[in-house]
Amino acid sequence: MSKEITVVAIVEARPGCEAQVEAAIAACVPPSRAESTNFSYVAHRDGANPARFVFVERWASREALAEHEKTPHFQAMARSFATLLAKPLEVMILDPID
Repeated sequence: MSKEITVVAIVEARPGCEAQVEAAIAACVPPSRAESTNFSYVAHRDGANPARFVFVERWASREALAEHEKTPHFQAMARSFATLLAKPLEVMILDPID
């Protein structure tokens, strides 16, 4: 049986691209929250580094996350990130300790 996972993803905008990264994220949040296998999807801006954005997400399973990554809204955000990020997206998939 698949277990619920938490995802922490960190993106860092290239200098001058912060507003474009924020807009790409903002467009992805509502449809991601509407996915039936999503339990929580919150994007944050790092108060100490305004170029850094941190996602904290909860998904029904790793399979649910994989399906999310195929959605048009996620793909659009990923395409935007291709030219706007200072470094590659960092993703941590966390399994709960029972």
